[in-house]
Amino acid sequence: MTSPRLKGRRIAILATDGFEQSELTEPKRLLEEAGARTDVIAPGGAAQIKGWSKKDWGDSVKVDVALKDARVDDYDALVLPGGVMNPDLLRLEPAAIALIKSFGDAGKTIAAICHGPWTLIDAGLVKDRKITSWPSLRKDLENAGAYWEDREVVCDGQLITSRKPDDIPAFAEAIVDALGGALA
Repeated sequence: MTSPRLKGRRIAILATDGFEQSELTEPKRLLEEAGARTDVIAPGGAAQIKGWSKKDWGDSVKVDVALKDARVDDYDALVLPGGVMNPDLLRLEPAAIALIKSFGDAGKTIAAICHGPWTLIDAGLVKDRKITSWPSLRKDLENAGAYWEDREVVCDGQLITSRKPDDIPAFAEAIVDALGGALA
């Protein structure tokens, strides 16, 4: 049953093929249960993107908005799922980095999990910020000027970051809290 806590809130989820399955589908489900509308945004013209589930390809997810048509003004927050392939491919998409930077410039909530913070580096959003991520990104983030912490969720201003799929409940709760709601 949908709760009204985030009624009227729209959340963009930026991803491409190779996103970590649970890091897109679970936050999406939890945010929708809290009343938000979510849109999966992806580069290219594909109708679906394919997830990665632990050690093999996972399920496909419907793309709601093509990256070229996404506008920061249409959303209250941005979610960046991890997986190794997904953020690595998005880092090579100038339009993806521009969209992330636009959310940052607008002061809107940006939530990244696992390898998702890689894209925050390219968008110039990590310098002097507290961040967490999958442990292998620690040096990349520190070299970009971030203060890395090993916690399930780290909130620093508009940025919300988490380490791994086990952190998804805390990650989703932090997003809901940032948008003025609360998970039960």
